[in-house]
Amino acid sequence: MDKKDLAARIVDLREQKNMKQSELAKLLKLDKSSMSKLESGSRNVSTEELQQLSKIFNVTTDYLLGNHQTPVWANQKDSNDLAAFLTQNEGSMTYEGDNLTDDEKAQLRVAMETIFWKRHRHGRTSD
Repeated sequence: MDKKDLAARIVDLREQKNMKQSELAKLLKLDKSSMSKLESGSRNVSTEELQQLSKIFNVTTDYLLGNHQTPVWANQKDSNDLAAFLTQNEGSMTYEGDNLTDDEKAQLRVAMETIFWKRHRHGRTSD
């Protein structure tokens, strides 16, 4: 993921919480300059900061990094549930008895994630 994309997600999440940049900087133990660089995408986010951000905003690190189409409301348990769902179904699909190609597996994974998130959301009582 591009640093600018990560930065945009951080800014968006911060604004959704009506949080000031200085408040987030304090939680991350960053000075004003470092926080500004982080949100502009001109500074890398450390692994520790990424983990802190996921806890502060109650989202997964995968969501922050754009690795999955994980919804903003998903938490770590939701991501673990997805991983279990994919693992349970991995390798069980073939086409006319032949194994799927890597490209077909990737397409199937996207479809399965989409179905999982759609059904998983229906079970939520509040967001």
